[in-house]
Amino acid sequence: MDSAISSNASTATARSASLPGAIDASRHDLETQQGGRIHYYADTAVAGRPIVLIHSINAAPSAHEMKPLFEHFRTKRPVYALDLPGFGHSDRSKRRYSPALYAATIAEFLETVVKMPADLVAYSLGCEFSALATQAKPELVTSLALLSPTGFSRRGLPTGAAAERAYKFLSVPVINDGLYGLLTTRPSIKFFYNQAFVGKPPAELIDYAHATTHQPGAKNAPLYFLSGQLFTPHAGDTVYGKVSQPVLVLYDKDPNIDFHELPDFLSRHANWRAERITPTLGMPQWEKPAETATAIERFWDSLG
Repeated sequence: MDSAISSNASTATARSASLPGAIDASRHDLETQQGGRIHYYADTAVAGRPIVLIHSINAAPSAHEMKPLFEHFRTKRPVYALDLPGFGHSDRSKRRYSPALYAATIAEFLETVVKMPADLVAYSLGCEFSALATQAKPELVTSLALLSPTGFSRRGLPTGAAAERAYKFLSVPVINDGLYGLLTTRPSIKFFYNQAFVGKPPAELIDYAHATTHQPGAKNAPLYFLSGQLFTPHAGDTVYGKVSQPVLVLYDKDPNIDFHELPDFLSRHANWRAERITPTLGMPQWEKPAETATAIERFWDSLG
């Protein structure tokens, strides 16, 4: 592990000076073939099977979404947390963002940096990308733990030509500047996080989301998300159904998606299991961090 990690000193100029680190840990950059420069956090002081944490995709994501799990696992196993392309301290250039780009970036990270079978822990739409990466590099993934995964909802999303049309509309500067600006005001961010918590959302979550959305190029990747182009149609069968590794789903309620198709999917895939973390509204790793970590560890222990 870690032979491909670049030094902090050599990459400091590539990062945003105004955005603090998402996690208090060693920070590194990796140049990837499709994702460009990606930023990640690592703590490899403890030996063991590596853990790789993958955040969600929305208007304001980053590795900070996975911070509670990073802090919990760092004293027990080697752990990594990525800023996916277009977010956090990674390259936010204006280009085409797609499920294939994110999956390839995760797969390359596993192959280049981790270099041994790892347990993936992913959140929301990051779950679809992690499953696609697992298909690409099955020998480098031992298991997947998916938190509030997308892809099991009965709610329709724009795909294909409809998503392309939505993106063309959103790509008009006067429209996307206004929309993204509205979505990323502090009151808007607080509103969205209030929807994702039974209790009060942590102030640091709101603060970091606000900071990361006000960086150069911050709107580029979210426009593909908002237009629906980052979702894979029928993900249950086309994405998740092709994963042969053991998979754990942790979920409860979520204001943005539902899990209507999950019970039927579980009945048809013996390598999958699910557990509810209650009461939560989509961010169990923040609202119930101890229960979430315990459920994941119990899953890993069952694998032998």
